[in-house]
Amino acid sequence: MLKITFLGTGTSQGIPIIGSKHPVCLSENPKDKRLRVSIAIEWEDHFYVVDCGPDFRQQMLQCNARDLSGILFTHEHADHTAGLDDIRPFFFRQGKIKMYMSDRVHASLQQRFDYIFNDENKYPGAPSVQVNKIDATSSFHLADKEVTPIEVTHYKMPVFGYRIDDFAYLTDVKTITSIEKEKLKKLDVLVLNALRIDPHPSHLNLDEALALIEELQPKRAYLTHISHLLGFHDEVQASLPEGVFLAYDNLQISSN
Repeated sequence: MLKITFLGTGTSQGIPIIGSKHPVCLSENPKDKRLRVSIAIEWEDHFYVVDCGPDFRQQMLQCNARDLSGILFTHEHADHTAGLDDIRPFFFRQGKIKMYMSDRVHASLQQRFDYIFNDENKYPGAPSVQVNKIDATSSFHLADKEVTPIEVTHYKMPVFGYRIDDFAYLTDVKTITSIEKEKLKKLDVLVLNALRIDPHPSHLNLDEALALIEELQPKRAYLTHISHLLGFHDEVQASLPEGVFLAYDNLQISSN
């Protein structure tokens, strides 16, 4: 049994957007306040995080994380990687932090966080990582769990989603091939991005997300990577089909 915590469910600017007077940004409903998108996946004594965005420190404090088994990266955009320096408390307690990423993501992070990835002349306060390269053609293991990467396209960029047991997490999806859809059959839970109502060049909008959910037929689906332009949480939730839920920050679910 997996325990999933939605650490953040917002898009790249989060909600509220700085300085915005949009009604959703002014909402007092805590479910309309969204940190940048990420989840934690737990089983037994294992605690993994997917992505490490600019709100990572706040998210780790909110879920009272003590140990970090590793981080899986979907892609290199800042809203998924900019919190990398905040692995330091875990590194000071545990040593090198395990990370799972593609060659392209590794190259990007090496350039942007050279002081973390370059072990020469290391500053004593800098964290260190153990990089594990992954690709879309092969599964890999986290402890006793097999993980299947799911390659999707985000505008023109390949992005990884992940399947563990009968749970799958896909964010920043615009298109997905029939080959990758085969990896998403017989799911208990699917988490999928749904940015807004109107079409977007690099993300699924609500109608596209619902169509993909209808095609894949998971038992339950949760929508994430949400912008203020999707609308108020409670109103959107009331409009969704049975078995489809709008995720919100700090929501916890389980999956077989």
